[in-house]
Amino acid sequence: MKWVKQSVGYWCDDIIKGGYKGQGVCVALLDTGVARHPDLEGRVVKFCDFTKEESRSSDSCYDDSGHGTHVSGILCGNGKVSSGVYAGIAPKAKLVVGKVLDKDGNGDVSHVMKGVEWILEERKRYEIRIVNISVGTNPGLAKKQKELLLDAVELLWDAGLTVVVSAGNYGPEEGTVAVPGNSRKVITVGVPDSNLPYSRKSRKSLNYSGRGPTGECVVKPDVFAPGTGVVSCNSMYGMSGEHPYIMKTGTSMAAPVVSGAVACLLSKYPDMTNVEVKLKLRESCVKMKGTESGWGMLHVGQLLGEKGMKTL
Repeated sequence: MKWVKQSVGYWCDDIIKGGYKGQGVCVALLDTGVARHPDLEGRVVKFCDFTKEESRSSDSCYDDSGHGTHVSGILCGNGKVSSGVYAGIAPKAKLVVGKVLDKDGNGDVSHVMKGVEWILEERKRYEIRIVNISVGTNPGLAKKQKELLLDAVELLWDAGLTVVVSAGNYGPEEGTVAVPGNSRKVITVGVPDSNLPYSRKSRKSLNYSGRGPTGECVVKPDVFAPGTGVVSCNSMYGMSGEHPYIMKTGTSMAAPVVSGAVACLLSKYPDMTNVEVKLKLRESCVKMKGTESGWGMLHVGQLLGEKGMKTL
C-alpha cells in the first residue's frame, strides 16, 4: 500500500496531523464477503449472504473467494499484522458487508439487487454513507439485466449515498466500461495507463481498465487510482502456509482506494452530500498524461484540503 498512498498524495497534514482516517463513517461493501482477518477485527458491524436461496445474516462473516477481503483491506484495514505497513486508506472506518458473489467471483444480478435493497433498509441504522461496488457485469449479459443493475445502483445514489464502482477490466478500447460503471450518477474508478509499479516494457499488457464513452456519450471513468499489483489482506490467512497479505490486480482494487479517500473526507466534513463529494473529487484530481478521459488521478491531500470548497 505504500506506493499506492504515495501515488495518490495520501500523506498530507489532514491525515498525519488531523487524523481524518474514516472515523465516524460506515461503508457498505457488495462483494464476495469478508474474512475474519486481524486487520479488520472489530470493523465489520453487519454481514449478510445473498448468494444462498434464502438471504442469511450471520454473526460470523466469511469469504470463500478472497476478493472482498482484499478490497476491504485496501479500504479500511488497520495494518495490525504488518505494524501499519499495509494499512488501508481509511483504517478507522466501519464496514457493512453484503456477499453477492460466490467463491469464483460470479453472481446473479438478483443477488446484487437484494444487496442494494438491504443497504437501503439498513442505511440509517448503521449510518452508511458510502457504498463500494467492485463488481461489474460481463459484456454478454442481457440488456434487461444490465438495466436492472444500473437502476439499482442509481437508487442508492438517489437515497443520498456516495456510490463508488469499478470500471471493469475489459479495456482499454472505447465503450468497454462495465455496468454499473456506465451510470452518469455514480463515481466510476479506473486504473491509469501510467503509474504502474512495473517496467515501461510491461505496461502495454497491463492496460486493461474499462473506458468510455458510454452508450449515452458519458465520459468514463470519472477518477483514476492505482489498482495494479496492490498488496492487501489475504482471506486465507490463518491456514497452514498462508501469508497475511496477498497481491491482486484490477479496477476492483482501485475503487476502494477512492472509497477510502471519501471516508476520510467525510470524517473531516461529515455534512457533505454525495453530490458535494463528487464535485470535490472532480476539482481535486490531478490531470495525467496518457489518460484520455476522466478528471484525473485521485489526490487525497487536495481532496481533503479546503481549496476548491464551494457552497452549493
